[in-house]
Amino acid sequence: MKEKRKKHIPNWIGVLLILGLIVLLGIFLVVTGFFDSVRSLEDMRTYVEQFQPYSYGVYFVVQLASVVLAPIPSNVTSLAGAALFGTIPAFLLTYGAVAAGSALVFRLARLLGQPFVERFVSRQDMEKYMKIVERKQDVFFAMAFLLPGFPDDILCFLAGLTQMRFRRFFALVLLCRPWGLFVSCAVGGNALQLPPWVLVALCAAGIALFLLAMKYGDRAEEWLLQKFRK
Repeated sequence: MKEKRKKHIPNWIGVLLILGLIVLLGIFLVVTGFFDSVRSLEDMRTYVEQFQPYSYGVYFVVQLASVVLAPIPSNVTSLAGAALFGTIPAFLLTYGAVAAGSALVFRLARLLGQPFVERFVSRQDMEKYMKIVERKQDVFFAMAFLLPGFPDDILCFLAGLTQMRFRRFFALVLLCRPWGLFVSCAVGGNALQLPPWVLVALCAAGIALFLLAMKYGDRAEEWLLQKFRK
């Protein structure tokens, strides 16, 4: 019994350290005026730029906070970072921070359960998404991460409450989350300029694709599994 208890001690120490870091991160953002800067793109850019020569590190911390301390508008921070650093540097920093943050909140939700998640996710959002998350895990997460308009960060908390394995979840994060982030960074860095009608068409196509995936995703998954079994 003593040996089993000793094995669990480092896990809880790690959880407490992570929670402590999250608290410190929140205090840092409040003290430095981050939440006042999210009102506009220019204010956000000025906020990050004031920390030079450590602005890259602060930008990474801000993007990590956009996942861990949701809701923070990560699209605004991505646009500001790309305008400041350029498309590729901003994307790489954002991708790394979002991947790390997604893994972090999944682990914490898995270890601490629903009471912890309810501190970050409203009961209304939990009731709205939890049923479909449990029924169509892989398809739903893949499409939600790929398409704009879904609360990706909230879904990472909810994923920790399901039976989904961490490796499977993290693979979906790595494969599906970067594309929307790249588009935001490309727009912010002026590397991608699309007329409004193209953006509307892309959004409409994305919604149609999502609805089809929700309706026929199970059949497609079963068909693919049968193919691989042959």
